[in-house]
Amino acid sequence: MGRVLGIIGEYNPFHNGHLYHMMQSIEQTNSNYTVCVISGNFVQRGNTSIVDKWTKAEMALKGGADLVIELPTVYSVSSAENFAEGAVKLLNSLGIVDNISFGMEAKDISLLNNIATVLYQEPKEYVTILNHELSKGISFPKARENAVMMYLNDIKKYINVMTSSNNILAIEYLKALKKLRSTMYPVGITREKVLYNDEFIVDDFASATAIRRMITRREYEEIRKVMPKFSYNILANNVNQGKYVIDLSIFQKEILYTLRKMSVSEIAELPDVSEGLENAIKNASDSCNSLVDLISIVKSKRYTQTRIQRILVYALLGITKKDMEISKKVNPYIRILGVSNRGKTLISEITRLGNNVPVITSVKKFMTESKNKNLKRLLQIDINATDIYTLGYQKDAYANLDYTHKIITL
Repeated sequence: MGRVLGIIGEYNPFHNGHLYHMMQSIEQTNSNYTVCVISGNFVQRGNTSIVDKWTKAEMALKGGADLVIELPTVYSVSSAENFAEGAVKLLNSLGIVDNISFGMEAKDISLLNNIATVLYQEPKEYVTILNHELSKGISFPKARENAVMMYLNDIKKYINVMTSSNNILAIEYLKALKKLRSTMYPVGITREKVLYNDEFIVDDFASATAIRRMITRREYEEIRKVMPKFSYNILANNVNQGKYVIDLSIFQKEILYTLRKMSVSEIAELPDVSEGLENAIKNASDSCNSLVDLISIVKSKRYTQTRIQRILVYALLGITKKDMEISKKVNPYIRILGVSNRGKTLISEITRLGNNVPVITSVKKFMTESKNKNLKRLLQIDINATDIYTLGYQKDAYANLDYTHKIITL
């Protein structure tokens, strides 16, 4: 069948940097097929996707993917650790992927692999240092970064490695590969010219963050420069139709209503809520009229803005700690969003191998026939997420799209 490449992405939206990453990954791995696992309508840093998951699947297919699979919502809105583990579990369960490729800011993947080994093995000395750092009242990511640098005894070499968005996820992908004892071989592609949060254009490259901000300012000529023509046309069509969601603030009234309706004990059951944070969130929701105000009141040295935003998404989508525990215990289903003609070969091979992981091409059929309560719960969260997401559209905010929307084909 040939070599198969796996890529994990948010494609929020698909821009020239994503196309560069895909082309470089295919070239470096000499792959014949590409499988993309993408987040759906809500994304990892506690925000909305600018366009829906089928639109992103179409962009990915036109960018060179052969098969596009949805990362279930419970993973796509999780911390970097659960996001990465869910995506790696999914690719690994296909049984056909030879290489897994991801972006990184680091020039050398071995640096990231050294860190991943420490985080996977958790040696006693490292844990002791980590607990000491946490006792200072700083956030977990900062405490972990400090502990890793001290344990590896080379602050100069590892400084700032764990502060970059792509490096953080890359480390978690590497850790997940070790945990699963996966045979998929990792390939890191160094991110060029612009970083995740950069808001400027360099040549024909801009970050997805910058592009989303350009959309709010209607700077379409600038956007056209930094996206492949096919991707720009798809995005422009969605914007013209009012079928896009600029960010989480679109749902601020729904989120505040939900939090006001919830009891303190119910808020405590949201993932990432601990150490009395539920009281701070409840008090803020009772007195705030916007998410900006709520986040500014609740965030602290220990609780980052990204963590607070993820908690707000959990509340909006009804995701609980129990759901998160389910996600850690199961192998996710294979929910196909899009496929090329060549990609149909991949589906046939995945089905032939039959690794006890369901391939979902009909949500209705799976929800009716499956007896797996855990997977049905995770898929129900995907369905709910789409129904809520479309409420952010300016028009045609239809529900039940997971039942009615066809798989994207090229």
